[in-house]
Amino acid sequence: MPFSALSHLDCPKCGLTYSPDQVIGLCSCGSPLLARYDVQAIMLTKDELATRPPDLWRYHELLPVRSPENVVTLGEGMTPLLPLPRYGHELGVERLLMKDEGLIPTGTFKARGAAVGVSRAYEVGVRKIAMPTNGNAGSAWAAYAARAGMEALIAMPIAAPEICRREVKVVGAELHLIDGLIGDAGAFIRAELEKRDGYLDVSTLKEPYRIEGKKTMGLEIAEQLGWQLPDVILYPTGGGVGIIGIWKALVELRELGWIDGPLPRLVAVQSSGCAPIVRAWEKGLPESEPWPDAQTVAFGITVPKALGDFLVLQAIAETDGCAVAVDDEDLLAEQHKVAQLEGSFICPEGAANFAAVRQLRESGWIHADEQVVALNTGAGLKYPETVPL
Repeated sequence: MPFSALSHLDCPKCGLTYSPDQVIGLCSCGSPLLARYDVQAIMLTKDELATRPPDLWRYHELLPVRSPENVVTLGEGMTPLLPLPRYGHELGVERLLMKDEGLIPTGTFKARGAAVGVSRAYEVGVRKIAMPTNGNAGSAWAAYAARAGMEALIAMPIAAPEICRREVKVVGAELHLIDGLIGDAGAFIRAELEKRDGYLDVSTLKEPYRIEGKKTMGLEIAEQLGWQLPDVILYPTGGGVGIIGIWKALVELRELGWIDGPLPRLVAVQSSGCAPIVRAWEKGLPESEPWPDAQTVAFGITVPKALGDFLVLQAIAETDGCAVAVDDEDLLAEQHKVAQLEGSFICPEGAANFAAVRQLRESGWIHADEQVVALNTGAGLKYPETVPL
């Protein structure tokens, strides 16, 4: 059986298909491309899967890297799915679980996308990557590029977490600080790549494989729960790759015949200071509109307009989910409450999920007996400024 069942890439907007065995970015129509697999050819059993090493590459048939020799890894994956009994009781959600992505190389879930994205880029011949970032994605991609012996050009807003700047520098990547938001960093990268040869733009969803790494969160949640799905999954949403990836993973598991029944209701969580997905969902729009003057302490989800917004909204709609905005004051309060009751110092983006759980429980959208999984997307240690001394 092949290491990967990757078959082709397709466009979720116009339907065009492409060979995956080339250096490629967006569809000719401007949409992100999605990797597709010959799922019916996968002969793996759940028992066989259980014997594999506990990292995200255990799912290699549903990942795009064709040869194990091209896997670039720092040991990422299989993060814990922790019950939060004291905090869940306080919220009125006794079956609350946290998928803790703070316990992963580079300290955030971004390592998943970087591991698979860098591995596949290397496999098709790329040796230089470039990207704008709000911080954590840049530090992850720079680290994995260093692991692969590749060059990395990273641009991030000057307001990004200081630790992310230091992470990029220490691994030898080229770092540029931008006075502005991630869109301004993206404009800088586009201008640089017009002058430089050999770089692949690995901006969010501008290459097809970051999402494949992120989808392993969904695969792990299903496996860790014995292939019985939770009722609700909440995800802090900026560029949207995480929630799209989880949705894609669950659809593929259903095609594989490993899960059945309704998918979990997916919740996209944003800050009230930058909530384009929430506004689009409330208006019933298929895509979001740019958010003016975006500002939030949850810097990782400060994305005024996401390239894959239509896919986020589709994932919400097809799972009967919703989109929720929370105030910075509330998410910081939940960050401290989780730490005090459960001993876990979570990132502000992850804390936004718990503010949303409280809000949705109080409104009755989440019921007391439901099993709820909230993703903590990174370590709170990367945001020391959220804790006043």
